[in-house]
Amino acid sequence: MMSMNKAIHAAFRRDLQRFIDALGRFPAGDRQRAEQLSTAWANFDEQLTHHHQGEHDIAWPALASVGVSHELLTQMDAEHDTMAEALTATRNALATLRSTASAEDAAAALTAMQELQRVTVLHLDHEEAAIEPVYLEKKDSAEIKAMGRQFAKVSPSQGGTFFAWALDGAGPEESAAITGTVPKPVLTIISGVFGRNYRKSVAPVWRS
Repeated sequence: MMSMNKAIHAAFRRDLQRFIDALGRFPAGDRQRAEQLSTAWANFDEQLTHHHQGEHDIAWPALASVGVSHELLTQMDAEHDTMAEALTATRNALATLRSTASAEDAAAALTAMQELQRVTVLHLDHEEAAIEPVYLEKKDSAEIKAMGRQFAKVSPSQGGTFFAWALDGAGPEESAAITGTVPKPVLTIISGVFGRNYRKSVAPVWRS
């Protein structure tokens, strides 16, 4: 059994490795491939930024209310700041690659992505070790349920894209954690209709 948070972390890990694999074999001069990777990056950038900002604004207050220490949450925020710096560097490197499609800029983007992977995975590992047990122990508490409702306050478009992305390559346990709190008819509509853009524009990037 895992929390939805841990399942989302698995999606970040999957995408980071997908980018590293793709950049490692980037065909120099292939502007179409550079554009594809830029499209996939825009989604990943938004998902990771939204996730760690949401943790600061929504998850940390909820976790503090069920006993997680201020010191630990402050450390988590410091790790978020390190991730944000690496995100900015990678964002800039991908923008350059999109404009040049050169082997040199693909190598620079790969280096930036590897650093982003390093700092992100360090944070995800730390968060899961320290906080995953709390999510599982307190999952039925009023505070954690209220936190979940806050995270769910997104537009249908955001929700559909999120579910399509998070489930793209998810294993059975991850899929169950992601979909377990959403009524099946609602999930079918949201991911089917509003996840269409992800499936059309981003998912094919990883099949190329």
